[in-house]
Order: sequence, then C-alpha cells, then structure tokens
Amino acid sequence: MTMDATLDAVPEIAPQHPDNAARNKLVIALLLVSTFVVFLNETIMSVAIPHLMVDLGVTASAAQWLTTAFLLTMAIVIPITGFMLQRINTRPIYMAAMAIFSVGTLICALAPGIELLIVGRVVQAVGTAIMMPLLMTTVMSLVPPEGRGKTMGNISIVMSVAPAIGPTIGGFILSQFDWRFMFYFTLPIAVGALVLGAIKIRNVSTPRYAPLDVLSVILSALAFGGLVYGLSSLGEGAEHGSAIPSWAPIVVGVVAMAIFVWRQIGLARNDKALLDLRTLQHTNYSVSLVTAAIAMVALLGTSILIPIYTQSVLGLNTLQTGMMLLPGGLIMGVLGPVVGRLYDKVGPRPLLVPGVVAVTAVMWALTTVSQHTAIWQVIAGHIVLSIGLAFTFTPLFTTAMSSVPPRFYSHASAILSSVQQVAGAAGIALFVAVMSLRSAAEAAAGEAPLDALAAGIRAGFLCGAIVSVGMVISAWFVRKGNGDAPGGHGGH
Repeated sequence: MTMDATLDAVPEIAPQHPDNAARNKLVIALLLVSTFVVFLNETIMSVAIPHLMVDLGVTASAAQWLTTAFLLTMAIVIPITGFMLQRINTRPIYMAAMAIFSVGTLICALAPGIELLIVGRVVQAVGTAIMMPLLMTTVMSLVPPEGRGKTMGNISIVMSVAPAIGPTIGGFILSQFDWRFMFYFTLPIAVGALVLGAIKIRNVSTPRYAPLDVLSVILSALAFGGLVYGLSSLGEGAEHGSAIPSWAPIVVGVVAMAIFVWRQIGLARNDKALLDLRTLQHTNYSVSLVTAAIAMVALLGTSILIPIYTQSVLGLNTLQTGMMLLPGGLIMGVLGPVVGRLYDKVGPRPLLVPGVVAVTAVMWALTTVSQHTAIWQVIAGHIVLSIGLAFTFTPLFTTAMSSVPPRFYSHASAILSSVQQVAGAAGIALFVAVMSLRSAAEAAAGEAPLDALAAGIRAGFLCGAIVSVGMVISAWFVRKGNGDAPGGHGGH
C-alpha cells in the first residue's frame, strides 16, 4: 500500500458507531493482548542479567546495555509515534509494530553473543514503542466518554500484570532452561498476535497529511535519548562510585529539549509540529501528566529497589522475589476494570486521592526496612502499594486523554508515553544513585556491609517518599475530563 493510498483510506468501521461495537471491542482486545506481550518482554529480562553475564562471559556494564539500549530506543521512537499515528491507518501500523517486535524477538533467541542480543533488543523496542500510543489513541477514538474509564482499567491490567509476572516467569525459565527460552516463550505469542491481527484487525482511524520535520526528529532523539541514557547512567555510575560522566548526556538532553520545545512551538502555528505542545495548554491534561510522572518515579524506583533489598539484604533468590511481588501485581490487575467502572461513575478525585495517599504512606513505611524486617511485612507493603497505584493510573490516564480534543489524541498519547519513559529512568537513577552513595558513605564509616546496604536502601526510599508528597498535592487539582476542550470538539 502506498502512502497516498494509506492517507486516502476510509476507516472500515465508523468510530463509536453502535452497530460496530463488537468489532471495536475486538480491535481493542487485540491491541490489549499485543501490548501485554511487548510489556511482558520488557520486564521478563529484569532477572536475567546475572545469568547472561555468566553465559556470555561479559561484564555487568556490558550486560546492562540490554536494558539501557531498550529504554534508549523507546525514548527515541515514542515521540515520533504522534506523527505516525496521524499518517498511517490502524491496521498497517499495528502489523508493522508486531512484525518488528517479532523479528527482534527472533534475533534475540538466535543471538550467539551480547552484540547481536543488544541489536535484537533495539529492534524489539521499536515495535514496543509504537504499541502503547497506538492503544491509547485507538481507545480514545472508539470508546465514548462514558465508557472510557472501564477500558482504561483494562489497559492498567497490561501495565500492572505484565511487569508483575514478568520477573516470575523469567525466574522460573532461568531456573529450568537456557536464557534463550525467555525469547522462545515470547516469540510464538507475538507471532500469534501478528497473524490474528492480520486476519481480524480493522482500520479505525482516518489518516491525514502530517509533515515530518527532520530537524525535530533529530532534536527529539537527542533530547529524550540523552535524558534517558544520562539518567540511566547516573544510577549505574553512582553504583560503581563515579556519577560524573553521566552528566554529559543529561546536559545534551536538556539543551536539545529546550531547542526541541522552542521549535515545536513555532511549528505548531502551522500544524507542522512533531509533538504538538499545544496539548499542554489543557490544564487538566498537564496536571494529570505531572501526577502520572511522579507515580512512574515511585513505581519504577520501587520496582528496582525492592528486588535489591529482598535478594541482597533478606537473602531471597530471584524466583522467591518474583513470587513475593506476584500477589501485588495480580491484585493491581484485578482492580483495573473495577477502578475503571468506578471512574465512569464518580470521576477521578475520589479514587485518585486515596490512591496516591496509600502509595505515599507505603513509601514512607519502606524508609524503615532493615535486615530484620519480616518478609510478610514487605509483601503486605507491596500489596498496599499496588492497590494505591491501581487507584492512581487508571483515573490519571483516562482524565489526561479525555481532557484534550480528538485532533490532539495522537500527540497526547505520545507525550504521555514519552514522559513515562523519562520519569521511569529518572526514578531508577534517583533511587539507585541515592542508595549507592549512602551505602558507600556508611561502609566508609565502618558499618557492616549488610547494614550499609540497608541504610542505602532506606535513603533511596526516603527520596521516593519525599517526591511522592508532590503527587498527593497535584492529585487534588485533577478533575474529570469531560471529552471537550477549547480548540476542538470533544470526544463524544
């Protein structure tokens, strides 16, 4: 199909038309399953780094590139999805995303060494980066405002259950099989989703011409890529005693971001922006975006520290840690649709405020952990944290996307996903850097290694607890998106 044909294509089903409700549900279900698969892949690798270091004979810093390269590629590709979702129809962009992801998974499964494995992870990340904005934009186009909370609740299942069961599945596979079976496990599911999508998925968008500003793409790559790489390196550098080199990419990222924002504001006057920042003029979207960013800092920062704490301080293995984190993740997934239905009835604030308070309370409680803390207390804390996050993300995503006009949906989802990537990298970097610096200081003062590490972990959680207070404050200013906003028609 040529680009002109793609642009002229009329959606095969009319968005939100009652007669097409069954087909709309099928399209969303396929996107949910596919997004679940790519998110599962993102977290299943989290417990594999030590095994890969031994099997491939590489250092920790080399193995860490499997994660860093993935996050870096996501940060570079996601901002471009706003453009792609305007130019290309639903079916071809879905097919491209899943095909790219499947090819990347096959490369990883067959990789003889670390170099090709990193290449495979980069290819996987390209497909992954497209899926979440595609899912968000499609949901906003197909689901009427009164039902969006329930559907966004289903999306939160993808966001919570996949990260929860990923380490558990990874730990089980690694305890029984070679590391390549992690990719052999994912590959048939990805190919199955691709084949099913080829048969069942339908076009549900109306593509329109959108110019591509090459300079904006370059600036976006330097800005988002520099920030994510710099923040990731900051945590790693602190862990190894030297955080100074990581400031260079952060500075490049900040400068490039400033130029990128300036250029987007100029291009938006003629509707030529790669990311239309006029989306941020909708106050409710911006407040929801900030609150979601803080929540991501807390979520990913906690997700990196808790396994370090349980394995290095409490002495659990990877499979035990995965099993310990599983109940919270599953509860969060079960609550997703429930919270979504409640959102449709009562709006965001009655759900969001208790949710962020619960998250913040657990963060403060985690500042007291030590080598003598009972495992059941950690499990209970993680369950309460997961419940709080379930009451946080669904209202935030629904409100954010419902607060902008339909013509900004693709930009809003791309900005939301981009900010999540940067915030997640910042959370990991912040928690790990603070933990490492405090642990080193305690060790230098003569503390025993376990005591020093526990003190560092407490300091990391304290940093997260302080940041979480900002989430409690901003949550009070979030109101329900009514599907209408200045500058465009609402999503009715």
